[in-house]
Amino acid sequence: MTTPPLLLAGALRSPSRTAEIRSPWDDTLVGRAPLATRAEVVEAIGAAADAAPAAAALPSHARAAALHSLRNGLATRRTRLAELLAREAGKPIALAALEFDRALFVLEIAAEEAKRMNGEVLPLDLLPAGEGRWALSRRFPLAPISAITPFNFPLLLTVHKLAPAMACGATMVLKPPPQDPLTVMALGELLLECGYPKGAVNIVPCAVEDAAPLIDDPRVRMLTFTGSAAVGWELRRRAGNRKVTLELGGNAAVIVEPDADLAYAVQRCVAGGFGYAGQSCISVQRILVHEDVADEFTRELVAAVEALRHGDALDPATEVGPMIDERSAERVVGWIEDAVVAGAQLATGGTRDRNWLAPSVLIDAPREAKVNVEEVFAPLVTVQRYRDFAEAVQEVNASRYGLQAGVFTRDIQRALGAWSSLEVGAVVVGDIPGFRMDHMPYGGVKDSGLGREGVRAAMEEMTEERLLIVRQ
Repeated sequence: MTTPPLLLAGALRSPSRTAEIRSPWDDTLVGRAPLATRAEVVEAIGAAADAAPAAAALPSHARAAALHSLRNGLATRRTRLAELLAREAGKPIALAALEFDRALFVLEIAAEEAKRMNGEVLPLDLLPAGEGRWALSRRFPLAPISAITPFNFPLLLTVHKLAPAMACGATMVLKPPPQDPLTVMALGELLLECGYPKGAVNIVPCAVEDAAPLIDDPRVRMLTFTGSAAVGWELRRRAGNRKVTLELGGNAAVIVEPDADLAYAVQRCVAGGFGYAGQSCISVQRILVHEDVADEFTRELVAAVEALRHGDALDPATEVGPMIDERSAERVVGWIEDAVVAGAQLATGGTRDRNWLAPSVLIDAPREAKVNVEEVFAPLVTVQRYRDFAEAVQEVNASRYGLQAGVFTRDIQRALGAWSSLEVGAVVVGDIPGFRMDHMPYGGVKDSGLGREGVRAAMEEMTEERLLIVRQ
């Protein structure tokens, strides 16, 4: 069992320190991850700063070719790396394979977008003073960029930061998640061989205290962070005048209207609430059901949840795996117990075995209960009934989060009303808030984030507009 090297300053370097990576399913040793020192993090930032001119000067066809090379190299390793991802993240193998395929799609889209960094010609003769003058706008990459990613989609969310940076000619220092960095580290060799400038991308897993230069070093032009709201907004405060994008948490809500296809709504809410043990920022958490169909919906939902299969992440039949660690499962059990004491009905679940939490459904939990107010990030949904659509919208908007929301209805007026009034980054009509295509603009409002991801949107975040004004 070998330890993968750091990708640092244009070379693969053996680390001086390592950390054990153990399976969330059975605690077996999956591998050893390298750990960069603070000095190596600083060195990585210096390398990315030094490589910035070469990366920015790289022509669009060369950036596209580098991304195609990275995508094709990753594709040849799909079977082995999807299995590694399943083992280190405790993610069912079917979902690990899906994450891998989505990462390949992001790289493919980024290669196309690298050729479409368009500018604009602006007329300036709107007033007499502008006669004989015209302007061109063009976007220039910010570099270096610091990127910090979470455990729940380690490969996909890494690629969501790396691919647009390469597409626009930026440089990056990436800190992968400490819980499951091994799949990400496999990118190192591919990045060295893909044709992007040496030193332009550095991958340095490290301890939290050693990551401070990623936020504080004055050479860093931008920070892109995906993780919890508490950490994200603290990093935003520390970042000062640097550009920051934050893709943070949520407690995503679903509204189920009486005209909805209930069987489909149940199927999608189960998939969205319990896939990867609910460990997604747009996982279904709060389900608001119209009182006319609430009893039928809840009955079918509980039956479907109880039929979910759990087990080893490498078993293709497994639908719900473990949570990332035992502490997370303990936290959620405590929140469930608090909600029941406050009057909620536990319809199913609520028990745990180490870090496996039984898929759980709470009915009529008080709106101030943590299971409704905070981000659960677990295989748990709450169900509450409402009388009219305006009441449901008000309940969704009462949250301090606003990432995405789902609305099951066939009424176009209801759909347009939801789009106008729900305080979220995206409204998904006829499906769950967990629906995402990786090329669409993605991000939240309120405590759920700042800026947008998705390849094209991220490229705009990672660049700055500059005008050229010419007098004829």
